[in-house]
Amino acid sequence: MSAAAACPQYEAACTALLSADPADKCARVAALDAEAVPVLSDDPASALAEAPGRPERPVLLHPREVPQRGLGSEVGRIALLHAVAHIEFNAINLALDATLRFPDMPDDYYRDWLSVAADEARHFGMLRERLREHGADYGEFPAHNGLWEMAEKTAHDVLHRMALVPRVLEARGLDVTPGMITRLKQAGDTRSADILRVILDEEIRHVAIGTRWFRFCCEQRGEDADTGFRRLLVRYGVALRPPLNEAARGAAGFSAEELRS
Repeated sequence: MSAAAACPQYEAACTALLSADPADKCARVAALDAEAVPVLSDDPASALAEAPGRPERPVLLHPREVPQRGLGSEVGRIALLHAVAHIEFNAINLALDATLRFPDMPDDYYRDWLSVAADEARHFGMLRERLREHGADYGEFPAHNGLWEMAEKTAHDVLHRMALVPRVLEARGLDVTPGMITRLKQAGDTRSADILRVILDEEIRHVAIGTRWFRFCCEQRGEDADTGFRRLLVRYGVALRPPLNEAARGAAGFSAEELRS
């Protein structure tokens, strides 16, 4: 039996990652020991499934095929909450995968990503409760799988994962969420706006964790972080789409040079 398989924290985190039921996944994440570092094998990726557990619904579409709805109607606001809940559900899996996939990182790396998983599970629970207050539930609207597709593309390299998932895709939430909050308040939905404010404030820390470990990996490899970040944006065909929330991104560790990328 490998050391990883014998490690209770590793087994518990794997079970959470592979759980397809959202409530069960969140409960398992909440039960993880935030200070216990999972013992990974030399090739932990070989023990992970190609995709994490997810329910049969929502139906996944290409991003361009997901219907766009305005926030002037209740169904539009419910659809927005559902879209953010789907992002948070994926973020649980992303944090667990980041914990379990990459060996030989400092112990604080694993503690950081376990803490992110716990936050994302709590965020998902808040949003799902709000959906239910509207008479809806997670899975009732179509969604897309863009976050996890980038996780698959960067599964071979922790530096690439830290650059492209927390610092590009998840950081996009820092840019767009303030506008969502404003529009929800204008529509009179202060309860949903308050939930998004909590998520926005905590996501700054999550992106900062991505920044911390991206720069750690760059330093270990003797690479310049600013030029390395721009190089990876080009390599993966992505860009930072303006307008950027420069205050939030600055708090999350983006340099002035990176914000010009």
